[in-house]
Amino acid sequence: MRVIVVAGGTGGHIYPALAIINKIKEKESKAEILYIGTTDRMEKDIVPKLGIKYIGIEMVGLNRKNILKNFDVFIKYNSAIKKAKKIIKEFKPDVVIGAGGYITVPVLWAAHCLKCKTVIHEQNSIPGISNKFLAKVVDLVCVSLPGSLKYFNKKKTVYTGNPRSEEITLVNKMSKSELGFLASGKLVVVVMGSLGSTTMTKKIKQLIEKFDGKNYQVLIVTGKNYYDDYKGINIPKNVKLVPFLDNFISLLKDTDLIISRAGASTIAEITAIGLPAILVPSPYVTHNHQYMNAKELADLGACTIVDEESFSSLTVISKIDEILNNADVYKKMKENCKKLGICDSATKIYDEIRKLIR
Repeated sequence: MRVIVVAGGTGGHIYPALAIINKIKEKESKAEILYIGTTDRMEKDIVPKLGIKYIGIEMVGLNRKNILKNFDVFIKYNSAIKKAKKIIKEFKPDVVIGAGGYITVPVLWAAHCLKCKTVIHEQNSIPGISNKFLAKVVDLVCVSLPGSLKYFNKKKTVYTGNPRSEEITLVNKMSKSELGFLASGKLVVVVMGSLGSTTMTKKIKQLIEKFDGKNYQVLIVTGKNYYDDYKGINIPKNVKLVPFLDNFISLLKDTDLIISRAGASTIAEITAIGLPAILVPSPYVTHNHQYMNAKELADLGACTIVDEESFSSLTVISKIDEILNNADVYKKMKENCKKLGICDSATKIYDEIRKLIR
């Protein structure tokens, strides 16, 4: 199988794309993979280090606030289509797969014009502008959450889940004791994205002292940009801070509760293992899709939502106590969360791609 995968901009697009690539390689050792991304976003650094052939195409996203500034976008868009057509003609893929980000639009459109088989994967509950546009021309749409199905043509849309969910089920568990916590104690993980958040850093700093004396342990993943902001703060004995954790999903398997944003990858990971969560949707994302992601879980009793504005030590501590100190509440939330998990998502996507190619 010869495959072009295109995704860019954020980890929420890149890591599902990589999960699909890993599954294809697992199933077909001789598969030829080409990753197309941008020239200036994080995928340009992440993907080549993994030994995956990479080509960057210059592209920028639409300016939603000033339409006049989109003239340059359309120039780059047309240029990107021409470059993508050239790459596709040379590589001769059996299928072109888009996993999100504005770079997918010119590449998938070029593939469509060249009559290649095309697939997109939507991670969020509400699809972004790129996938809404591409859904009209691609051959197959895979979605992560059942709430997304209504936005696409049901004849070519499949509920597969997010391929990241399969990865977390396969990784080995990392014991909390490796970070210096008591193996017998409950662990709460607080994380607001790999880079962290200015607003949430201020709120979490006020929360730390309230953990003192609690019957659970707390790990705060500050984000690389905000670790130094916590210097000088009195840290209780049951609390530890780290800027980043490479084997984060391994630790989630030995975590009792997570307090997190509601990005697509987070939703995939916690539902795959049935991890109870207090979700704090970012209010700064397009279409408020993190809230809609979280709401889909909350409506089924799989998580609790605390909006950023309401996030305070009083609110959060009471929510933690309510979940961890009530066995029936905890068990029910864990069961409901697990019901939404799809543990073979990457395999489902691979199977659908194989059917499409045949």
